[in-house]
Amino acid sequence: MSQLGDLYQELILDHSKRPRNFGPLESANRRAEGFNRLCGDRLTLYLQLDGDRVAKARFEGAGCAISTASASLLTEAVQGKTRAEAEALFQRFHALVTGQPGADASGLGKLAAFAGVSEYPARVKCASLAWHTLHSALAGDAGGAAVTAPVSTE
Repeated sequence: MSQLGDLYQELILDHSKRPRNFGPLESANRRAEGFNRLCGDRLTLYLQLDGDRVAKARFEGAGCAISTASASLLTEAVQGKTRAEAEALFQRFHALVTGQPGADASGLGKLAAFAGVSEYPARVKCASLAWHTLHSALAGDAGGAAVTAPVSTE
């Protein structure tokens, strides 16, 4: 494996063993639940939107290393972003992990660690679960009420 590949693997392992922003968010005004039926990954994503901006993001649940690391890195990446910026990030990340033609890891920062996931189709759903859950949470009730949106990536 290349040095960059080793670094990416270390990053994913670090975030899976010590996830950032893990636990409930009492001030959340958006919430969505995601479930991957293929491997049993399950998570709840909490967002606190301040107007059109993601002020805070946290998650809880249980899943494989890739799923947990992806959720951890997602919460770091979307904080401070507008809803439109977070949606655009979702689209870029999804293109990367699904191996869509023209997908580019540049500008994704630490999220580029998931570039190799596209080579393992069963793992694409693990890496994208938190992101589909984010998409559901952002699409939720504009009045600010908590939203529970089941996400299945089967």
